[in-house]
Amino acid sequence: MNSRHLNTQTTPLHFDVLIVGSGLAGLSAALLLSADKRVAVITKRAVSEGSSGWAQGGIAAVWNKDDTFQAHVDDTLVAGAGLCDLPATRFVVENAPKAIAWLQTMGVPFSEEAGQLHLTREGGHSARRIVHVTDATGAAVQRTLIERVQKTPNITLFENHTLIDLITSDKLGLPEQRCLGLYALDSDTDEILTFEAPHTILATGGAGKVYLYTTNPDTATGDGIAAAWRAGCRVQNMEFIQFHPTCLYHPHAKSFLISEAVRGEGGRLLLPDGTRFMPNHDARAELAPRDIVARAIDFEMKKGGFDCVYLDISHQPLSFLQEHFPNIYARCLELGIDISKQPIPVVPAAHYTCGGVLADLHGRTDVTGLYAIGETACSGLHGANRLASNSLVECMVFAQATTQDIAQHAGTVTPTLPAWDDSRVSDADEAVVISHNWDELRRFMWDYVGIVRTNKRLERAAHRVNLLTGEIHEFYSRFHVTRDLLELRNLVQVADLIVRSAQARHESRGLHFSRDYPQLLDTALPTILSPRD
Repeated sequence: MNSRHLNTQTTPLHFDVLIVGSGLAGLSAALLLSADKRVAVITKRAVSEGSSGWAQGGIAAVWNKDDTFQAHVDDTLVAGAGLCDLPATRFVVENAPKAIAWLQTMGVPFSEEAGQLHLTREGGHSARRIVHVTDATGAAVQRTLIERVQKTPNITLFENHTLIDLITSDKLGLPEQRCLGLYALDSDTDEILTFEAPHTILATGGAGKVYLYTTNPDTATGDGIAAAWRAGCRVQNMEFIQFHPTCLYHPHAKSFLISEAVRGEGGRLLLPDGTRFMPNHDARAELAPRDIVARAIDFEMKKGGFDCVYLDISHQPLSFLQEHFPNIYARCLELGIDISKQPIPVVPAAHYTCGGVLADLHGRTDVTGLYAIGETACSGLHGANRLASNSLVECMVFAQATTQDIAQHAGTVTPTLPAWDDSRVSDADEAVVISHNWDELRRFMWDYVGIVRTNKRLERAAHRVNLLTGEIHEFYSRFHVTRDLLELRNLVQVADLIVRSAQARHESRGLHFSRDYPQLLDTALPTILSPRD
């Protein structure tokens, strides 16, 4: 056995609140708590590398006097295919304007027109209600909040720290199921740190990297969902993976998203011969919800044997494109595509995890002291399909709700937690095992658990998940942990939850489309899996 061991810190780091993840949900929660709480923000890469920074479209909120909360609720319910939780939907919609106002006080430079917030429209919305910063809203919001966080004394950032596992009372033989802290790997020093706190917030984003093609950054490996499941939390609606219809198709463009707003501003989807096809699939054409547009593109690509389809916005003036879509225009031009003169090649790609850790309107999970917010959580807002630009506002609203709940509950004294023990493991001799398993997982998930599913495909996926689970468990038990191994372990766990949830739904609803069950059942019920079953 190799004699090298990871450094293990013996004295736990104590905080009032631990936040895992540095996207909009996590950073908002940190800032809201920082007035009287000592907060640790634990993020596995640089603080700027979460999914929130990639969000192009904007934040949905009723701001115009011609719009109403009820209209926003109705649009969300329609997109969610009957599965949205009504109280959660109303809660988010009614608190959305307050969330936007808070971001304004933080200094987010939202786009304006004639001294008022400029509102754009996206697919599935019946009105213009998307507050944005040109076509790079997420990046602008993240930059603003990161600057605030870095200047706030009560917030300590732990970059390049990967969550290994949550520490719960039952794992220590103590009464009550409570979260006491967590173990994290410092990738810079190879040290495993023990963090303890009475409150822990999971804000780790989604799990898009479980698929071969995704709009998500490399950080989206389902870490919070997998860790919460191992800690005893239920998950809900994991079968509903949103595939964004329009990801740039180019060999040198990694996961570059062509915003929903391009279609909202008149972009038309075309076959390679120039034929427009969306009116044949839905009366709303290009403004139909994402699941319908993604399935239509998938259908046309398979039917015609095409590598991609095309999104044409060239009928708009160059000045309009440069004003509304400066980043899309510039990136495409770098790749030799002038969107003012030619259509953009696009394909669907895994984009958003609508399900997640089951959480209530305060962000509370099944484990006391453990919260889940943002894409990690399933609040019930998105139902069977997320409405465009409802994700960033969900992050904001639940960050506020969770921090209010924490403020009302005095932290309990946590026992001193044991240090991580890796005295019986060695260095991995074959790192290729991890890369091979990672590639195999993402390919079969894309082939078997993608936009269109069948019982046979799901059975094949389940079989392969079981084999990979056994291999990875053996690897995890024998060798020192690395970030790649931890991410793979989490992705395989999430893949298992997605497949099991998909197998349990015997209908086609929203993002889950099954050839074996094409009908829609009369009653819309969530899919809930429990680790205790």
